[in-house]
Amino acid sequence: MLNRVLTIIPTPAEDLPVGTVLLRRGQAASKALHLLSGRVAFGVIENGEMVHQLGVVEGPFWLEAAATMLGLPHAVDALAESPVTLQAMPLGQFKSHLKNLPEPVHTLMLDLAKAQRQQIEVAVSRLAKDADARFAEWLLRHAEPTDAQGSMAVILRDRKRLIAAQLGIAPETFSRLLKHLRERKLISGGGRVLNLLDPTGLQSLAGI
Repeated sequence: MLNRVLTIIPTPAEDLPVGTVLLRRGQAASKALHLLSGRVAFGVIENGEMVHQLGVVEGPFWLEAAATMLGLPHAVDALAESPVTLQAMPLGQFKSHLKNLPEPVHTLMLDLAKAQRQQIEVAVSRLAKDADARFAEWLLRHAEPTDAQGSMAVILRDRKRLIAAQLGIAPETFSRLLKHLRERKLISGGGRVLNLLDPTGLQSLAGI
């Protein structure tokens, strides 16, 4: 709908190659980006790769316009899946154009932007939780008793990179999950032995 009601003022177009990161999660939306041509994927980028993809769009299309309209940081990363051509509109100019829309249309646009933002945040949150849940389940499945009192531990017999691949996550994500679970006092230890401090907590995290 935004493409129909908002006409971009001509600005120099920029051609960018495939693989260019166009938006980053958490960064403030300082300008509105209009994709004139090409294909762009939205999702979560880790270590330069799109590890979780939420969708793909083709130009003409406004990239993550909801963040720009609401004055919020970007909720997703955007990666060029093909050579792309973009036009940028300064943030103030973009918002000025929106305010010049008829009031019912302006209100509708903001409502749609808020709804889209909520959906994106939920989707990204579920991705993060899914990684935590998969890892917690993996730990419980590979746990071994270490003493007569019922203590449990996991011996990492494979390299962390291989384990990360089994879980469908990047190695950097695996390291972050380890740190996160240690901080929550669910596991302890390092190297190749991970002690399960709170199996019940891990079961809850895994949804078991």
